[in-house]
This record gives sequence, C-alpha cells and structure tokens, in this order.
Amino acid sequence: MERLEKPKKERLRVCVATCNRADYSKLAPIMFGIKSHPDIFDLEVVVLGSHLIDDYGNTFRMIEQDDFDIGSKLHTIVRGEDEAAMVESVGLALVKLPDVLQRLAPDILLVHGDRFDALALATAAALMNIRILHLEGGEVSGTIDDSIRHAISKLAHYHAVCTLSAERHLISMCEDHSRILLAGCPSYDKLLSAYKRDDYADIIKSWIGDDVKEQDYIVALQHPVTTDIKNSIKIYELMLDALISFNKKTLILFPNIDAGSKEMVRVMRRKGIEQHQNFRAVKHVPFDQFIQLVAHAVCMIGNSSCGVREAGAFGTPVINLGTRQTGRETGENVLHVRDADTHNKIYHALELQFGKRYPCSKIYGDGNAVQRILKFLQTIDLSEPLQKKFCFPPVKECISQDIDHILETQSALSVDLGGTNLRVGIVSMKGKVVKKYVQLNPKTFEERIELILTMCKQAMADAVHLNCRILGVGVSTGGRVNPQDGVVLHSTKLIKEWSSVDIRTPLSSALHLPVWVDNDGNCAALAERKFGHGKGVENFVTIITGTGIGGGIIQHNELIHGNTFCAAELGHIVVSLEGPECMCGGHGCIEAYSSGLALQREAKRLHDEDLLLVEGMTLNNKEQVNAIHLINAARLGNSKAETVLHTAGTALGLGIVNILHMINPSLVILSGVLAVHYETPVRQVIGQRALLTAQGTKVMVSDLEDPALLGAASMVLDYTTRRTY
Repeated sequence: MERLEKPKKERLRVCVATCNRADYSKLAPIMFGIKSHPDIFDLEVVVLGSHLIDDYGNTFRMIEQDDFDIGSKLHTIVRGEDEAAMVESVGLALVKLPDVLQRLAPDILLVHGDRFDALALATAAALMNIRILHLEGGEVSGTIDDSIRHAISKLAHYHAVCTLSAERHLISMCEDHSRILLAGCPSYDKLLSAYKRDDYADIIKSWIGDDVKEQDYIVALQHPVTTDIKNSIKIYELMLDALISFNKKTLILFPNIDAGSKEMVRVMRRKGIEQHQNFRAVKHVPFDQFIQLVAHAVCMIGNSSCGVREAGAFGTPVINLGTRQTGRETGENVLHVRDADTHNKIYHALELQFGKRYPCSKIYGDGNAVQRILKFLQTIDLSEPLQKKFCFPPVKECISQDIDHILETQSALSVDLGGTNLRVGIVSMKGKVVKKYVQLNPKTFEERIELILTMCKQAMADAVHLNCRILGVGVSTGGRVNPQDGVVLHSTKLIKEWSSVDIRTPLSSALHLPVWVDNDGNCAALAERKFGHGKGVENFVTIITGTGIGGGIIQHNELIHGNTFCAAELGHIVVSLEGPECMCGGHGCIEAYSSGLALQREAKRLHDEDLLLVEGMTLNNKEQVNAIHLINAARLGNSKAETVLHTAGTALGLGIVNILHMINPSLVILSGVLAVHYETPVRQVIGQRALLTAQGTKVMVSDLEDPALLGAASMVLDYTTRRTY
C-alpha cells in the first residue's frame, strides 16, 4: 500500500540585510532566533555599507564571529563623507542589490531603521516584488533620518515597532493596523538579560584602563546631523572641550559614516583626543561589551540613539546633545542640551548628571521582542496579494487646491449643550474662539435640533467672512454618549427630551459636514489635552465643577470611554453611604455635595432658616438664591456657609483620592466655575487621605475659558488633520 504523507510546509526564506554596527545590534537577536528554528526559517545574511570599511572597524567580522554565514558582501560606500557621497552610495547599492536579491529570492526582507543604505535596500526589494518587514518605523528623531525612515515605512509591507507612539504614527500615516506589530526593541531582549555579566570589570579595564572602575568613566558617542552639518560639528567641538575640562576618564567612539563625519574626526585629532591621557578613542566595540560599558558608566554623552533608548534600561544618566534625537521618546535619565555657544552649558550638564542613577526604563521593550517577531513572521500569508494597501481616512468631498484654501484658517464648529444655554462657536486650530453664539436651550427635541441647525448655519455663513474654513462639527453635551454612533444614550435631568437621540445624522445631513459627539466631561479633558495643562501629559484627569460634577480621563494619551460609555462619570463616585440624594437617584455621590445645584440647595436651606445673609450682603425678593450667595457668605465670615463649603470641598477631595488610587494620574485639573474655590480643600484632603506615593499628584485649576467648546473642536481638528482621536 502506498503511504500518503502530508506535505511539509515550506520554510520561510528570510533575508536579513545589515549595513552598520548599530543596526546589527538590533538585527542580531532576530537572526539568532531565526537560526534556532531551521525547520521553520531559511536565513540568508547580506552585509553592506560601513561594515566593510576598515576605518569603521570592519565590523562584518563580528557577524562571522557570531557564526552567521554571510551570503553576500556588497561594497556600497562611496568615500567622501559628504552629502554627495551619501547619494552616490545609495545609487551604488541600487546597482548591486538586484543581482543578489534575484539570486537569493527571499520571501521576505528584514530592513532596520533609517539609514540611507536601508533606503536602497527597501527601494530595490519593493521594485522586485519582495515583501519587506521594517523594524523600528514610526519613530521621530527630528533630522533627515525621519524622512528616510518614513519613506522605508511606505515601501514596507509589514512593520515591527518599539513603542505605542510609533504604532500610532504609522496608523496616522495610513499604514494597515493589522500589519503593524508592537514588538519592542530587539536589542532589549539581549541587554535586559545580559548586562549583569560577572566579567564587566574586566571589560571596563580592557577598553578604558586598569585603574578605571565602574561609574567612574564617561561614554561619548556623537554623530553628524546631515541637515545641519556646521552646527553639529560646533556642538561636537564644544562637547570635547567640556569633556577635557571635566577631567574624567572617557571612552569616545568614532562617529558614523554620515556626511560631516570626516570633519568631526579632524576636530577630534586637532584637539589631540587620541593621545590624551583621559580619553580612549575607538572605532568599534562589540555590542555585548558596549552594553556593559554603558550600563556601568557614570554618564553617557552625545547624540546616539543608544543614549535615548538602550541606556534608559540601565538607568544610566545621559546628556543628549543637539537635534539628532529631537522627538524621540526618552526616560527621565535623559537631559537635553539642544544648542550651546560655549562649552559651559555642556560642562554644567555633566555636573548635573555625574554621579546620579535613575530608575530603569522599559519604554522601548520588555525583553520579548524577538519571540513576538518570530511569531509574526509565521503568520505572513505568502498567498496574499503583494500590493500593499493604505488605510486612508474617509473624505467626503475633494476640494481643489487654490490660494483661498491656503490662506483660510482651518477651524471647527463647536456646539455646547448645557442645562441652561445652547452655545455655538467657531474655533481655530490654535484654540481661539473666533466667534461665539449663545441662546437659551429649548425644552423639546425638535426645537433644540432646529435651533442648533439655525445657529450652525449662521456660524458657517459668518466663517466665510472671517476667512475660516470649517472642517467639521463637534458637539459637547451632558449625559452618557456613544461617540462611535453619535448618539446620546441617557441625558441628565437638566436637558429634557434628550435620551436615545441620534445627533450626528440630522446635523451631518443638513450641514454636509462630518460630526463628532461626546460627553461634556470628556470634551473638557480633550480640551486640556490639546490646549491646556494636559498638553504633553500622558495620564491625567479633568474634573468639571459646575451645575453638576463630571470629568474625563486621559490614560496613555487616550480618552477613556469604557465598555458602555460611562467611564469618568466622576460626579457619581460615592463618598458617603448616608449622604444626600443625588439627581442620579443614589445617595452620597460627589455631585450631591459639591455641584452648583447642591450648593444652591444648601444656600436655600440657610436662607429659609434666616442663616445665610451677613453684614455686607443684600438679596432682593425677586433674586433667586444660588451657589454664589453661599460662597459670598462664606467669604464674609458666615460660619454655616463655611461649613457647607468645607464639606463640599472634602467630598470632592475624597472622590479625587479614590481616583488617584484607581488610575494613578500624574495630574488632576479642576475645571468649571467652582474650581478655584475647591483647589485648596482638594489639595488638603489629598495630603491627608491619599497614599504616600499619590500625595505628590499635581492639582491645577484650568486656564481655559470655554473647555466644552474647545474640547468639541479638538475632536474635529485632531481627526481631520490626521491626528488620532
């Protein structure tokens, strides 16, 4: 009988191309992982670029020492170390690569980073219909590297990124989310486990000197900035002057092969660095030993990405010089010196960082990147169409480019539905309310929608004369909102006939604009994130103190909505089991103590008992008692009013303490008309009741005059200008 055997799945032919010592440190862990699975992968290694140049250490030898078979060595560098030489090197690589790639016929090519050599690799592979996996795309560093990195990302079919921000950047660049892997940095797999070697002292002695001990030397590594060569050479010279004056043992590595490196080496030799007793100048250090040297250094200085990435894993203090890493995510161990005219600023930075130690940072990885990448490679379906697709956001209509559109101010139409008033505003990209319209909020659904449309159409007509281009409509409203569908699920009692209401459809249909809708508390948080104290803060909470109590939570730069869109209903955190009744039907909520309505209720009670008015206060018979009267009475010494305000402030403070213990934000922003009155009591309660580690949480009063309008506008402006919301 003839035995039928199940055919074996063909091995995935993976080509790893490495151009220099830096990218090999990231690619080597993946190469070892691929090599350890010969039944799944077939590894081919191509070496090109500065690996093959004697002046840069002939670093291809370390690849051979790692027992990798190099399938092809391509001499692709045109010497000259200037802009023209870089262009010629790319051209030479493009001439030589087709023969190699045609011979190897890989299923997928691994390309790392943002070097000009990598751009040649990606270009050749894309034109030869070879799938590309790009490592470390989506990052931002502020030089020509950004342009090269993003160009490679557009050519690549798959992406393995290091950070959540990099993933978001690629999504914003219209890359397919399903083809992006948040892996972490592969070099972290090695350095997180290997830097505590027993022989680190011997490594320090062999590279720097027998008399040098750990945390008694500096590592310096500075590369040219190809878009600003003159300034980068100036910074390099000032760094050397500062290091000479600082008089500490220093291991200094030669710069990379980019344009300007030749001039930097001349500066180093003119200052006698190679002969100086405090310096050890080297062209290359094997990565596993370089890890030890950085981990045990007292400080690292320069503009290498190693300083802002790998060094953070050890808590090594870093001084980042110039603009080469501008935009990179960094840990607290990095001190930036963007520019300097004398070496004094750099010297002072050395004084500040010398001898410090910082908590270890894992921004760029957790040690499991290679495992994730290998699994990702196995999921690639070679039968899928090779042509990559871009995920462009929906565009309603195409507008031709003309001078009027260029000169117009991009703006949003904001709608704020409050319990009393209905407000519409034209808000510019910079957060300026160009024009505002206010009307009383009607009591019925039909009247309300009709008034919103009338006010929006008036604003759109005025926007033409104000030279504002309206990109969309943002709506801020009380109640629980499903922002995905633009529907108010449940309204507050202050806004009648406003539950299970689709706002988006009638507004979008009548105004012919995209419409975003969210809860007013969430909008206040979005306003702070874009225009206020929350700008650049990764985790913070906004509390609205007005007629009611609401808020919004920003966690890891994202607005939290929750499973059923009731996250951040902060006013309904219970602070007392036997407290007063709240408008939600419960008892003891923050809102029942600290809202404007709660203060108004207490003011009326005191007034009815003839305990509100004190000397200096007047109240005519037609005037309605409200929270302001209570606040004024307390200010004028009314002990009963002071007690009410103290209780309200304490209740709000207790609720915020609960928030600190649940989500541990770095900042609490108090917004609304009552915020300034609650700032001090809230800080006092946090100091008395919060856990020790949460007592240092910042509490600030919002500077924004119209947070609801600005937050509604930010939904429009962030999305339509390709920022994620």
